[in-house]
Amino acid sequence: MAAAPAASSSSSLLCFLSLLLPFSIISSTTTSVQVSHFHETPPPLPYQNLNFLASSSLSRAHHLKDPRTNPPTTTASPLFSHSYGAYSISLSFGTPPQTLYFVFDTGSDFTWFPCTHRYLCKNCSFSSTRSPPLSFIPKLSSSSKILGCLNPKCSWIHRSNFQCKDCKPSSKNCTQICPPYLIFYGSGTTGGISLSETLNLPNRTVHDFLVGCSVFSSEQPAGIAGFGRGPPSFPSQLGLNKFSYCLLSHRFDDTTKSSSLVLDTDPDSGKDHGLSYTPFVKNPQVSQHPALSVYYYLALRQISVGGRRVKIPYKYLTPQPGGNGGTIVDSGTTFTYMSRDVFELVAAEFERQLQEIKYERAVGAEARTGLRPCINVPHRILDGVSLPELRFHFKGGAEMVLPLDNYFAFVRDDGGGASALCLTVVTQGVAGERQLSGGPSIILGNFQMQNFYVEYDLAKDRFGFRRQSCN
Repeated sequence: MAAAPAASSSSSLLCFLSLLLPFSIISSTTTSVQVSHFHETPPPLPYQNLNFLASSSLSRAHHLKDPRTNPPTTTASPLFSHSYGAYSISLSFGTPPQTLYFVFDTGSDFTWFPCTHRYLCKNCSFSSTRSPPLSFIPKLSSSSKILGCLNPKCSWIHRSNFQCKDCKPSSKNCTQICPPYLIFYGSGTTGGISLSETLNLPNRTVHDFLVGCSVFSSEQPAGIAGFGRGPPSFPSQLGLNKFSYCLLSHRFDDTTKSSSLVLDTDPDSGKDHGLSYTPFVKNPQVSQHPALSVYYYLALRQISVGGRRVKIPYKYLTPQPGGNGGTIVDSGTTFTYMSRDVFELVAAEFERQLQEIKYERAVGAEARTGLRPCINVPHRILDGVSLPELRFHFKGGAEMVLPLDNYFAFVRDDGGGASALCLTVVTQGVAGERQLSGGPSIILGNFQMQNFYVEYDLAKDRFGFRRQSCN
């Protein structure tokens, strides 16, 4: 998730962008596109793999909770392309179409792509089997137009006290462009100019789609497709009634399997398809934290471990007037995040039940992965492992029962010793980093959503899900 794009008042930024932008300022109801893993450069050891995914999940959680802050410097994460284990979609923009890959993100509402031949990416790392991502070339598209300052869509990007200072209030022919944007993510930054461009979907063409032409990034090499709640988001610009997807299992390799993201504009498509539904919760309206209005809040009522209810105070489960608390679902977070107070209650229940069934704690694995609890598991009995069930209970009676692979990760010891299973939930403050009290208390990540078909029913303001093989 990104902070709301900010206008830069620096003339040097505008001059820099002008040097990098070599072009003039001037249907069916249902569409399906493919969703696949966004592959990062994997570290060499399984322990390191889990460690950087845990670290980057935590870094993203910090930003989702307080989008105004930079990523915490005390959280160490290797610089891999989208090391938080995201999913990508392929989209085509321009006339003729240029196809690029985007990280699929329900935690932000702005879509942008690497742009021009001079796209710069600082501190970016790319897989040895994959070249740097393709850039969109505006001068090769006859439909590319830089967004004007008086265009109403400009206010979608620059929301606070925005004015076109070089345009008279009554002017209809002002040539000032929409100011450059600068976006902060949990894993980096990006900046550029806003375009009005043609989006080419498999069975639909969308003209004058607002998209960002990013000419520089830091640690954020690929574009983002924002599917959050804001006006510039994909669902809003396409007028979607719902969208749905089924997330492939995480394998942390370079297989090219994919599943479908379904975009639905049919107001009469009311079939439930065997889904369990829970209503979306009204977003907190906090002027200091406008990004909170972009998230999808869920009505989580309780969490149980091994059939035992974990007593979580109400203030953590429901968003409060000041923006604290509540549960959101975020496709861009890998491991589910819980605020420290919630995590300790859940982890303590796991630890209590694991001790009851005589599992030995893998303290070394906990230190190396940054996850806890971890337990030792001999190779030969892995298939027979039985662990306490993790279940999320939502308003309306919907219950999400996670399969073991969705909340424990297996780490093989290549040295021939015992392997380990680790709970894939992260929290803050464990390694001494600064704790944040604001924002959502629980962020449901994509690791927990593997092999679930999920639906964002925007027309009926509800979230649906069911277990399903997505491979």
